[in-house]
Amino acid sequence: MSDSTKAGLRRRGLLGAAGATAAITGFPRLGFTQPRQPIKVGVPTILSGRVAQLGISSRNAMQIEVDAFNAAGGLDGRPIELVVRDSRGTPAEAARLAREMITSEGCEFLLDAEASGGGFAVHEVVRETGTVTLHINSETSSLTADPRQRFWNAFRVARQGVHDSIAGGHYAAQVARQRNLRRWMTISPDYAYGRDTTAEFVEFARSFNSDIQVTGETWPRLFQPDYTENITRLSQGRPQAIYSCLWAGDLVTFVEQASIFGLFAQSQFFAVNMADYTTLQQVRNLPRGVHSGNRYLKNFPDVPGNLAFANEYNRRFNVFPTNWSWQAATGVRLLTTALRQVGGTDPRAVAAKLKGMTIESPFGAEGSVTMRAEDQTLVGYAIGWGTTVSQDPFVENMQKADWAMILRLEAEWKRAKGWG
Repeated sequence: MSDSTKAGLRRRGLLGAAGATAAITGFPRLGFTQPRQPIKVGVPTILSGRVAQLGISSRNAMQIEVDAFNAAGGLDGRPIELVVRDSRGTPAEAARLAREMITSEGCEFLLDAEASGGGFAVHEVVRETGTVTLHINSETSSLTADPRQRFWNAFRVARQGVHDSIAGGHYAAQVARQRNLRRWMTISPDYAYGRDTTAEFVEFARSFNSDIQVTGETWPRLFQPDYTENITRLSQGRPQAIYSCLWAGDLVTFVEQASIFGLFAQSQFFAVNMADYTTLQQVRNLPRGVHSGNRYLKNFPDVPGNLAFANEYNRRFNVFPTNWSWQAATGVRLLTTALRQVGGTDPRAVAAKLKGMTIESPFGAEGSVTMRAEDQTLVGYAIGWGTTVSQDPFVENMQKADWAMILRLEAEWKRAKGWG
């Protein structure tokens, strides 16, 4: 190509960088597809301290789902990038991190993997920012049941306390009738989830069996290291049955200390959060016959998809999933389904798709779960109660809860509180 010819092409804008390269090398420049901007999803959670497994197992399950989404091409070539930060279980830090992720780190969505205290703090941040947020772990019923807490961009993927309390109350009332368990006491953590869920359990257990009487209660602090005072109070009260919604490391510590005092030989123990691998596999001597609701078990629901999830998680992380894992995986699946249906990341459009969305799920009572439109909370997930055994499968005789009953009584409960 002569100099005069090249000069003419430049004047007409036809010889750019690629043409210049061809003129120098003799070969046309190959076209390269630039990587598309990732969709950043913020994950404030707990990665240190006694309940670090809360955040670790949430993050792990999210990563499995995100890897699958990205391997399938993402959203028209845009991968999801998880931005995970440690709040250390402090609500103020959870709120600060959530705001920083949104304003400084470019996160378009949040998967809030905090416990209830941090979850409510994050909730207030996204109420202000309008960031579409899926609460993964907060189970305090009022987060979505109370209309004052609802707004267009916040969704709960976690199980809800009142659902577990209806199912657990029904199961406990049956056992109490069979074994004549009249005198009850409770031990639960002293914060919103513990107080609210315990009150709801007692309310429903007594509605199913009016002979149940709660004769005492004790409220340890969250992450308390020594439960001697609480155990002594329970022992002195001589209850026939004890209810607790202690969870994770707190439940492990309590069970090990209470076993020394022989508490489980004195009373029937109902622990809604026992049947979760983070607890089952950490208690050194798991008491036999503890009543527990399912949190996460690889054989409940007993379907191939649930077992496959457990095995893949175990293959990658050398532990089994937890309750927070299935919730986190479900949260990512809901979000990615909405993104694909919208074909973009517009928050209003994504939120509109999430409302009322039903997806197939191995964690569903009937093979699916639904993000209920009226209060933007998850329903239809598997709930059951059984009793512990010392080895795998750890819980036997699982009794499946009836969702028709749960929904009917939940609606009555909401109306009674003025939340209908």
